[in-house]
Amino acid sequence: MAKKITGYVKLQVPAGAANPSPPIGPALGQRGLNIMEFCKAFNARTAQMEKGTPIPVIITAYQDRSFTFEMKQPPVTYFLKKAANLKLGKKPASGSKTPGRGATVGKVTRDQIREIAEKKMPDLNCHSVESAMAMIEGSARSMGLQVVD
Repeated sequence: MAKKITGYVKLQVPAGAANPSPPIGPALGQRGLNIMEFCKAFNARTAQMEKGTPIPVIITAYQDRSFTFEMKQPPVTYFLKKAANLKLGKKPASGSKTPGRGATVGKVTRDQIREIAEKKMPDLNCHSVESAMAMIEGSARSMGLQVVD
């Protein structure tokens, strides 16, 4: 018999840096889940990834206080900032403050966009790489990045 699901918790956690402090501790604690068990399992699964990469996680909480979690690909904005060589880290660079008004903060090529689209394909609701590329180009433009050939 299947376990009864009591809820889902969506978090964005840096790879290899899960610890019981906020936001992880309070989010899992209020559902009665074992916080340290999640932190150890998450850090083990993200050990081979680049440290600090933001990883979206969906944690499924069950009635018997057990859980499973599913990791997604990092956000498109992370890949775009990396491709445009914008600052990443503790205080990452945001995109343009006024996108679409002439001021651009960087450039990305179509090849870089194709590469990002292929990485993000499982998480996007697209049928082809071309449609995924169109979505990512739109994200780049709204961040104030210029798309060049």
